[in-house]
Amino acid sequence: MDGDGISIGERIKMLRQAKNLTQEELSSRAGLTKGFISQVERNLTSLSVESLIGILDALDEKPSRFFSGAFDEKIAFKSKDRLDIEMEGVKSFQILVAAAQNRSMDPALLELKAGEVTPEEEPHEGEEFGFVITGSIELMFGAKKYRLKKGDCFYFEATKSHHIANRRKNKALILWVSSPPNF
Repeated sequence: MDGDGISIGERIKMLRQAKNLTQEELSSRAGLTKGFISQVERNLTSLSVESLIGILDALDEKPSRFFSGAFDEKIAFKSKDRLDIEMEGVKSFQILVAAAQNRSMDPALLELKAGEVTPEEEPHEGEEFGFVITGSIELMFGAKKYRLKKGDCFYFEATKSHHIANRRKNKALILWVSSPPNF
């Protein structure tokens, strides 16, 4: 449930009914089964991001609008709320706060095993902050290289290409925050 006590399934049902669609019509538009839509609306099944986006597209609803205000009251997030994201060259990257696109920061937890390197990010709008929780990393920012170890941090405007690498044998764990959300 979100901050105002309405689950995602209940929101989908209300939106479907407001658009005068049956579950069958919605399932056909979204490329899903009627039974799945029914289970989603009754909160009896988990919903992947891909399925949710498909349903919202079928309802002609933007995700940002669908979730606007949905998390206003939520201020504490459990480890089970984290969202695993695939990142090329990295095995473990988790978004820590759901629906960060409705917020001004996007906090993530990045684990780099020995030899892992994040994809190079091109310059973009915003700022980034990172805190090395364990291990050590190399931060490449433009042509400069910064070596950071446990307890060190970085903060920069994302005006140059950048990436993070773990050149050591032990894993590194980094709290990484992007503002505005970029992950």
